[in-house]
Amino acid sequence: PAQAVAEPGPLESAMSALANSSLAEPLPGDDAAIQDFLEVLEKHRQDCEEMRKYDEAELARTRIEQLRAHEDNRRREELRSQQLAERLGVEEAHMKELQEFNEIWDKKVADFEDHAANLKSTLGQRHKQERAQYVQELRERTQPRTPKWSRELLNLRKIQDTLAKQKKYAEAAKTKAQADAIEAKETEAWRVKRDGKIATLEEQFASKQEMEMGGLLKRISSGREEQKQARKTELERLLQRYHNVKTQLESQQTIIRIRAEKYPVMPESVMGRPGSRSISRASDR
Repeated sequence: PAQAVAEPGPLESAMSALANSSLAEPLPGDDAAIQDFLEVLEKHRQDCEEMRKYDEAELARTRIEQLRAHEDNRRREELRSQQLAERLGVEEAHMKELQEFNEIWDKKVADFEDHAANLKSTLGQRHKQERAQYVQELRERTQPRTPKWSRELLNLRKIQDTLAKQKKYAEAAKTKAQADAIEAKETEAWRVKRDGKIATLEEQFASKQEMEMGGLLKRISSGREEQKQARKTELERLLQRYHNVKTQLESQQTIIRIRAEKYPVMPESVMGRPGSRSISRASDR
């Protein structure tokens, strides 16, 4: 299956536009008209020189130098402004890309934290319900569910009943009080032992729940760290891409500046040499 091609980001789009323009002519403008005008002045200077009109030749030479200097300065300033605009364009594209990067990742982090909080809350609620249900079951099912009376207590109850049937109520009451005291004592012992057993089982159940919650928190922490590392890695790639684009642009601009200095409007070496005169004469024919 064909793989989808990712759309270029702001920085790539800006650099693509610069690549199509920076390697063209250094500056806009009607350079040909300026060049023609300089050649006309140069022809006039040479004509004046041949006709020994030195004052006019000097004026023409001065005008040529002034015009060439003015035009070179203008071209140099335009080049500086153009290259500054190009650098600002790359910088703005980078800042936009960085802002979009932070917005996307901030949302990813927020979504992750919301999801993590939801997982913890859901598990916590489930643990609470399960623990309540488990404790209730322990209260209902843990053995012994009722006290197991001692032989002494059972014998006293029998004696108590026998005395009551014999209408020996005073002795029956005395025996009953003795039996009640033993029953209260045995009931308390049964309750303490049973509650201790229930508490131990409840603690074991709670420990299992804590291990489950700890496992969830560990997975959340691991996921958070992975997300943090992924964001760092992607940011490093973004910054490296910006550095590469910036370096490439600076290299291109340096080449263009050197070429602009090397090839001015009309190099001084061209002015006044025989070749320029032959060009002028050719234009006269």
